[in-house]
Amino acid sequence: MRNRSKAVELHERFNGKLSIESKIDIQTEQDLSLVYTPGVAEICQEIEAYPERVNTLTSRGQTVAVITDGTAVLGLGDIGPKAAMPVMEGKCILFKKFADLNAFPICLDEKDPEAIISIVKALAPTFAGINLEDISAPRCFEIERRLKEELDIPVFHDDQHGTAIVVLAGLYNALRLTQRNPKDTKIVINGAGAAGISIARLLLDAGFEHITLVSLEGVVCKGASWLNEAQKEIAERTNKNLLQGTLDDVISDKDVFIGVSGPNALRPLQVKRMAKRAIVFALANPVPEIYPNDALKAGAEVVATGRSDFPNQVNNVLAFPGIFRGAIEANATNITIPMKLAAARAIADLISEEELHADYIIPRSLNQQVSYAVAAAVEQIAKEGAENDAQS
Repeated sequence: MRNRSKAVELHERFNGKLSIESKIDIQTEQDLSLVYTPGVAEICQEIEAYPERVNTLTSRGQTVAVITDGTAVLGLGDIGPKAAMPVMEGKCILFKKFADLNAFPICLDEKDPEAIISIVKALAPTFAGINLEDISAPRCFEIERRLKEELDIPVFHDDQHGTAIVVLAGLYNALRLTQRNPKDTKIVINGAGAAGISIARLLLDAGFEHITLVSLEGVVCKGASWLNEAQKEIAERTNKNLLQGTLDDVISDKDVFIGVSGPNALRPLQVKRMAKRAIVFALANPVPEIYPNDALKAGAEVVATGRSDFPNQVNNVLAFPGIFRGAIEANATNITIPMKLAAARAIADLISEEELHADYIIPRSLNQQVSYAVAAAVEQIAKEGAENDAQS
């Protein structure tokens, strides 16, 4: 048995991180008759007659499912649904802390995409939203796409979109600090899986035009034989000059490096070949593509990582609680691109011009203001979209 760490001791002491508590204290027979039989029958009939009332007469309207198959957990890979449970529990307590939403972990012993889609659809009546988590690429793209099409509640794969939203928020402020504009900024993304492709998509939606992705197999380029379907789609929209080779072949003169790959993937000599006042987002965890001190010594002006012990942590907790809260409050059936862009802008705008500096381009993860700002921005966009749909 491994040595007991503080994390193991904590989880063992509490038998995990979640519990279910009743909102109503049952003290008398009358209490029992109201919360269960016979009184509960009236609630069932009310929902049968008016299905939308399920969200106000039960906990469904404030409850999110956190669903995984355990195939891409943190940086640990395919460790299975049981080993994924601690992460899903952690996600659930973040929903509660930052958005006051109930969340329930569901770890599926199933890898077939069609079966996962079927299971999640069958579970949907219980939840107001579905947070997909730690599902490997490229399967995650099809699973999310189908569920978004076939369900009438928000579906959000946080590994894709949460990461992309916080990266965009940090990038907005890094560009403000280094006096760049999105249209002219040259970006290389190292890692062409779920996170890398989703970051590229959102940056394109935000007006960035010069993006190159790099995978383990090489530069993502239109026509490459090894591309999967998601990579083929993003290849049509990126790498306009049809560059080929490796990261080393395309890093020169780039303004921004975004790493969602693996440890030590970016070398100091490569940072030196980037443009002046370079921006480095080294997001691999726990060992980043390059450590901040090394990147700064090599000439980078702004460095972000995925770690809490360095400045500028890119942490999905800045995005997903507020996004779900805003979408649910607006009765949205989907989380749209405008909602994601609004969330990124809301996060970025929480840092004033006076506060902005190289070590502070992203709000800190425990900043309670963030989820409220994100929720308000997402809810506003969702309601505007609903009004436009009603008028068209």
